[in-house]
Amino acid sequence: MIKTSNYHHGDLREKILQTSFELLDNEGIEAVGIRKIARTLDVAHSAPANHFKNKQALLTALATESFRYLVSKIEKDISKETGNLRLSIHSFSNTILKFGLKYPNRYKLLWRREYADDQDDELGAAMDDIYAALTAILCEHAKNKQVDVESQAIALWSLVHGYVLLRLDENLKEGNDEVTGIKRQVAIIDVLIDGIIE
Repeated sequence: MIKTSNYHHGDLREKILQTSFELLDNEGIEAVGIRKIARTLDVAHSAPANHFKNKQALLTALATESFRYLVSKIEKDISKETGNLRLSIHSFSNTILKFGLKYPNRYKLLWRREYADDQDDELGAAMDDIYAALTAILCEHAKNKQVDVESQAIALWSLVHGYVLLRLDENLKEGNDEVTGIKRQVAIIDVLIDGIIE
């Protein structure tokens, strides 16, 4: 008996993405597969292929959607801190950290080039948007002429990304700075900000 889809064309794509995110969150990157999605949604194995030709295309879409979500969150959170470099950078960093800790498998997928197609235009645009959000903060408040904004952005991104991965891999635990008493994740960003604005 041939399975038929009860979903409209657009609905099925959204259902595939939703189910894929659930598998990704609960079981990890390797668990996401076209056939498994089809079984879960009770549709023919060929149905998901009408939207995603293979697993890489599906994972690329998941990475793209995750970047877009992050950008929208960053822009929303930063809009509350307009005009203050320190608060804007902390807002950016905190949004990335919260996303990474809440969705560890989504966060790891963003940076696993062997899974997603890094030549995909939509993924590339989404990645550019998150970098642009960071450089926009730094350009607005650029004061340190010793290095350019791109070097500042790379330094900040490397610090935040490295800290998130260390937390996810359980090489670091949440703690407080012994001098100031503030959270370690805030203190390390302050160290970098002080180098940018002085």
